[in-house]
Amino acid sequence: MEGKALVTGGYGFIGSNFVRMISGTLDVIVVDNFSVGSNRRNLEGVNVRTVEMDIRDPRIQDLIRREKPDFIFNFAAESHVDRSIQDPLSFVSTNVLGVANLLEGVRRYHEDAVFIQVGTAEEYGEIFSGSFKEGDPLNPSSPYSASKAGATLLAMAYSRTYHLDVRVTRSANNYGPYQFPEKLIPKTIIRALRDLPVPVYGTGKNVRDWIYVLDNCEAILTVAERGKPGIYNISSGEERTNLEVVNAVLSLLGKPGLVKFVEDRPGLDFRYSVDSTRVRELGWRPRVSFEEGIRLTVEWYLRNRWWWEGVDERVLGETPFKS
Repeated sequence: MEGKALVTGGYGFIGSNFVRMISGTLDVIVVDNFSVGSNRRNLEGVNVRTVEMDIRDPRIQDLIRREKPDFIFNFAAESHVDRSIQDPLSFVSTNVLGVANLLEGVRRYHEDAVFIQVGTAEEYGEIFSGSFKEGDPLNPSSPYSASKAGATLLAMAYSRTYHLDVRVTRSANNYGPYQFPEKLIPKTIIRALRDLPVPVYGTGKNVRDWIYVLDNCEAILTVAERGKPGIYNISSGEERTNLEVVNAVLSLLGKPGLVKFVEDRPGLDFRYSVDSTRVRELGWRPRVSFEEGIRLTVEWYLRNRWWWEGVDERVLGETPFKS
């Protein structure tokens, strides 16, 4: 793969892992506003150009005009469900209006670009059996997932109306290195290392399909290289309950018994599951099993205490995490 890539949200969790993956083969420009979830240390030592900017800033259209990137990967998003319940308008602003601003830049200044909108399986809402396919109706349950669904609909409308090459990925729950500590797995690791109780919603029986972040990054890259305009679900088939995930982490750390059950979050979906047949037809397969991925993730947080020590204690409080 050759050319120039503009990666928004490149200092966040999935974005930084993706940038590390492509930086040796593509000329990479990273755009990030360094808000919650972004960390300048995520790309230390990586050879990229960085532009500090919000995707809602009209100047990003000028950046697209000047740089003419072959690929635009939009990882930038407000992404924490609990915070979206407390402050929904900021999620709508970033996740919908920000995407509209990027799409306008492509429409006005660089129609030949391949635009990859990174979405989420949560756009479909919950499903009790089977798995969602790309054409199934959307039924999001939170302001976060609704804003991501709105971004997808807008992106696909731009593709149809203006004949832009827009490709949307909807992935299962990601985990791995560089994930902000407010999320399930890193929060569990860090609280356990401090011998603090780990909060779990309800009975912990809510089910998620977990995918190691580098597997998701490889799938996104596959969609960029071999895909065509449209939507691609990304999943590993590694379904676990939230309680199973927490217990797997606690077992690796040798600290069982720290689970603390708390009241369910409003609108908490019981199960997410998406069918990834379409992206697998492009030749992609997940490489990392859940057991291996959890082990690699725990080991990374143990080796890289410098990365998370000193985090705002409110992030590690007993307000449960997105799941």
